[in-house]
Amino acid sequence: MYAIIETGGKQYRVREGDILFIEKLEAGADGDIVFDKVMAVGTDEGTTFGTPAISGASVSAKLIKNGKAKKVTVFTYRKRKGSKRKMGHRQPYTKVQIGTITA
Repeated sequence: MYAIIETGGKQYRVREGDILFIEKLEAGADGDIVFDKVMAVGTDEGTTFGTPAISGASVSAKLIKNGKAKKVTVFTYRKRKGSKRKMGHRQPYTKVQIGTITA
């Protein structure tokens, strides 16, 4: 059984036991999260699609940790102008483990 959920403006295909790195959620450590925006649920009998979401379907997950990704270096320059700028960015994320899928 799998489900397609939406969180943080992105869609993810998940199964029970999967570990995901998603956009940071405001939840405490070792908390439980319920994703209500389930776009599709696939089973052995077939696939059910929502318009846009399936009412009554949810996916529960356990929050493992909040963290930051590795640093991405952004370097901008203009040739022959003597202008350059170096910046870095670390994207915050939430690591979750998918629990149960209820359709």
